[in-house]
Amino acid sequence: MSHFYATIQGTRGEATRCGDKKSGIEATAASWNGAIRTVLYVDAEGRDCFRVEQIEWQGVGVYEVLAEGVVGEAKPV
Repeated sequence: MSHFYATIQGTRGEATRCGDKKSGIEATAASWNGAIRTVLYVDAEGRDCFRVEQIEWQGVGVYEVLAEGVVGEAKPV
């Protein structure tokens, strides 16, 4: 049964994908200068977690973790 859902919208319309607790789900959006990857997964404590990264794409760009945390929980400022 699906635990995670992802949608993407482009010139060809919308597409939806699903992931379960074991597989998680990953989405990447890319440009000529690099890409952004979003990962949703269940951690060892059973929490839904996320990580947003800037990544290289076709040899261009940099790797940097932009944000990470638990879905639905505010991060302390």
